[in-house]
Amino acid sequence: MAELPALVGNDVEVPCVDGRKRRYVNLDYAASTPVMADVWAAVEAFVPWYSSVHRGTGVKSQVSTAAFEDARDDVKAFVGARDDDEVVFVRNTTEAINVLAAALPAGSRVLTTPVEPHANMLPWRRHDVRLLPFTRSPEELLDACERALRHVRVDLLAVTGASNVTGEVWPLAELAEVAHRHGAELFADAAQLAAHRPIDMAGAGVDHLALSGHKLYAPFGAGVLVAGPRRLRAGAPLLQGGGVVKLVTLDAVLWADGPERHEAGSPNVVGVVALAAACRRLREYGMEAIAAHERALAEQLWRALAAVAGVQVLRLWPWEAVDRVGLAAFTVEGHPHSRLAAILSAEHAVGVRHGCFCAHPLITELLEIPADEVARLRGELRAGRRPALPGAVRASIGLGTTPADIDRLGDALRAIADSGPRWSYRHVTEHDEYEPTTARAA
Repeated sequence: MAELPALVGNDVEVPCVDGRKRRYVNLDYAASTPVMADVWAAVEAFVPWYSSVHRGTGVKSQVSTAAFEDARDDVKAFVGARDDDEVVFVRNTTEAINVLAAALPAGSRVLTTPVEPHANMLPWRRHDVRLLPFTRSPEELLDACERALRHVRVDLLAVTGASNVTGEVWPLAELAEVAHRHGAELFADAAQLAAHRPIDMAGAGVDHLALSGHKLYAPFGAGVLVAGPRRLRAGAPLLQGGGVVKLVTLDAVLWADGPERHEAGSPNVVGVVALAAACRRLREYGMEAIAAHERALAEQLWRALAAVAGVQVLRLWPWEAVDRVGLAAFTVEGHPHSRLAAILSAEHAVGVRHGCFCAHPLITELLEIPADEVARLRGELRAGRRPALPGAVRASIGLGTTPADIDRLGDALRAIADSGPRWSYRHVTEHDEYEPTTARAA
């Protein structure tokens, strides 16, 4: 089998609190991925040709315009889009979802779930939002969708492709079938899915989809919305300005057609070139092969966590019920999540994520936080205070992860669970973070 795509910086060593340098173990892919070497090469090759796009007559402008427009085809091929789907380049998944929400007619009915990250939750609140309950299996989710859609007209069902907290891959094809049967369209937030599993929008019946380059080994500030043309051509754009119009007078505006309608201002051409390069390289290697490689590493990760006393892995659906991308959010008894993450970094050079992962309702449910405690925290925050928020630690894998990286995490967690930290840490209240002091632990 061909070698996996290489990543820039995968062999970097960082200083630890004891003064020694150790190879940095990146287990924070779910937040943002490193740069793929092929992406970096594509950017370096393009930058000398960078110029303005679409209306420049110079050779560099023509080269840049061609690279920008060709990138739409690379994205469509990567996600298996339909021929008439349109690709809108934005900054990230969050902006993509806001663009689609703004394009929907006022008062549209959106059905979604409390599992969604904030990016796939808050933009829909400008419309008539209906929430499904928390469900405990894929079958229960599909049943809940069926019941909800049978009793009320819905324009859009908006769901995650893979949870950024529990890793569960959602049954998009089945959800699309249910939605379409009742006259609704399906939107998928693929931010956590795209780098780890193959996507076939046309085959699965996904009507609209968003993803981010910074989670796809192209962290140069570009994301994408792939959507059916009917929605994108209906309403005024979210961002209004140059490039999105056919004609402007002092009292009227005629909006452009196609994706240009939603790409106001000078675009991030370099970011788009990087994103297209990532899509091409991942397709070339094969997303099924990447999924198989990462499943083996994920199994090792979950076994390593299960072997540590006091670890609780957060999950919504039964372990055996569904495919999961390679991440795990977990707690360790007796160790606040922010301090645990600080210990892993300072003493073991292991980079993880901690907190609520921009999914407060889901974390509240998984940690079984009582309603009165949530109300207390809300009151504290409204009063300008900074209470310690509940949360977890998340380890997530990607193309650069090795079995040795997961062993390092497992060894570190066992040492922490058995003996505690080797160093002393102070709580930085204004950030709810911990940092090592100059003293070793007593």
